Amino acid sequence: MNAWSYKGVLIALVAATFAGLWAFLITSPHRLGHASVLDRLEATLLDFRHLTFGPAKPSDKVVIVAIDDATLQEATQLGQGRQRLARVVESVARANASAIAIDILLTEAGDAEADGLLLEVISSTPSVLAVAASKVAATSNLGIPATSDELWPEAVFSERATTGISNVSTSHSGVPVYVPMAFLTSRGVQPALAAQTASLLSGEPIELTGGSLKLGERNVPLDLGFQMPLRLLGPRGTVPTLSAIDVLQGRSSEALAGKAVIIGVTATGLGDLFPTPFDQDLPGVEVIATAVGQLVDRPGLFRDGAIRSVEAWISIPIAALCAVFVVIFPISRGLIIGMIFLSVWIGTAWLAFPFGYWLSVAVPLVGVAVPMTPAVFYRYAKERYAATSSERVIGELKKFQSPVVAEMISNDPDFLENPESRQIVVSFVDLTGFTGMSQNLGPVRSEAFLKQFHRLLSEIVAANSGTVLNFMGDGALIVFGAFDEARGAADSALTAAFEIVQKTRELGRQEGLDRPLRSRIGLHRGDVVMSRMGGDRHQQLTVTGDAVNLCSRLLEITKGKFENIAATDEFVSALREAPTQTADVKEDCNLRGRQGNVTVHFWRL
Repeated sequence: MNAWSYKGVLIALVAATFAGLWAFLITSPHRLGHASVLDRLEATLLDFRHLTFGPAKPSDKVVIVAIDDATLQEATQLGQGRQRLARVVESVARANASAIAIDILLTEAGDAEADGLLLEVISSTPSVLAVAASKVAATSNLGIPATSDELWPEAVFSERATTGISNVSTSHSGVPVYVPMAFLTSRGVQPALAAQTASLLSGEPIELTGGSLKLGERNVPLDLGFQMPLRLLGPRGTVPTLSAIDVLQGRSSEALAGKAVIIGVTATGLGDLFPTPFDQDLPGVEVIATAVGQLVDRPGLFRDGAIRSVEAWISIPIAALCAVFVVIFPISRGLIIGMIFLSVWIGTAWLAFPFGYWLSVAVPLVGVAVPMTPAVFYRYAKERYAATSSERVIGELKKFQSPVVAEMISNDPDFLENPESRQIVVSFVDLTGFTGMSQNLGPVRSEAFLKQFHRLLSEIVAANSGTVLNFMGDGALIVFGAFDEARGAADSALTAAFEIVQKTRELGRQEGLDRPLRSRIGLHRGDVVMSRMGGDRHQQLTVTGDAVNLCSRLLEITKGKFENIAATDEFVSALREAPTQTADVKEDCNLRGRQGNVTVHFWRL
């Protein structure tokens, strides 16, 4: 294993350690049931799941009797305050309700006659009265919420009826999330209003053992702190609700028989209201009724300490793996792999919800997102550095190879790994008499002059969609139409040849040469083999074949005839447009090393 591999392994280990440590730290409070930064995000994601899967079905054993706007409008007939409430409770009791929960605080004494009637009813019917706490701490030393500043019913009522705490646990936005089943109050441990109501309905005592609540044969799993997660039912009115005025007038008595009846206020501007994903103003009595239904016969959400531990311990390896994937793979691939791992858990948590399982989405999401951020920045910086280095290398490569060839090799390292046959235009260029000229210029001026000449060739050829394959002293091998389907390769080659002859002459004058500088150019169109030549450690791109040999021979005959450009008949036949200057001579020539004659067109410029 080389040094870079060791470095890569070390970086991956650091990323995994950091990610795992972060996930452990962020999930520890969650695992222990303590309030944490994750709660806010998880509550929002829980709301989305409620909306995704819609309302749950309410229990048919729970009914709300609402003191609503219609009831208040009949105030003159029904009496005021406590008197009206007493008559409502009496009507519910006469309808043979199995349990009555009064979600209205009876903290002050009322009319003596009304209080006497109410006391008589709750003494003869299984009833539970609401207690509200002004302050609720998250947990006590007993592991249950602790209350203070409780609002208890008047002693005359609390001595004759069961009491229960009506407080619920809400998210940061006020949405009911839990209903604690027990509280540590100033008067000792007190069950929740919903738990007391369910107990009266079932006729079974409440047993809080381990992580669940038992009512006879029914076992309701609870989260840490004996809190029951709420599966919200829907908007206002989802729980079967009767107006108190209808009950008082005996129009709905049959709907109450054998049921748990929750009496509460829903009139406009009165009573507790809670925002939920389904309704921004859900009456608090419906939250209590929802909890009673879950305790009696409706499945709620299953979440306990074991699930919290699983969420926490799964988040640690997911976070570590995602961070490792990002630092060892390219960003696009690493992020995709990491997102797949994370999405599997999120998808599982989402799809488990309609089956009653509340699995956290926020825990793995935050556990993964935070360590992945520096991992992404590290990988981005590394890839950016590599890209910049690659650009520098390609830039330098373009100085040694044709820019077109260098670009193709950088995009495809296997470019022309296998030779290819193509029909292209081949051109050879060289300077006439440069060997003798260089003796007068000296080595320094000769080298500087050749640089200018090569730069001139490169600019003219590139402007005419050609490629300089090789510089050979005072000459060059040039191809047209070799690397693209350029239209009119022969026309481009001839245009480039005219410019080379003209601008080479101008270059000689600029350098103050003692005699005119002439160039010779051979042009031919034919089949060649394009390939890489050389060994495994050093290669160059070249063209071979008879067409190349023929083109090189054209330079010899231009020298003897004092012509500038010599082009074969095959090349001229490939021209699509008439040249700006017609050939001066057309001859059948015998080329060295070839049998038969070759028709050649000559230009003297």
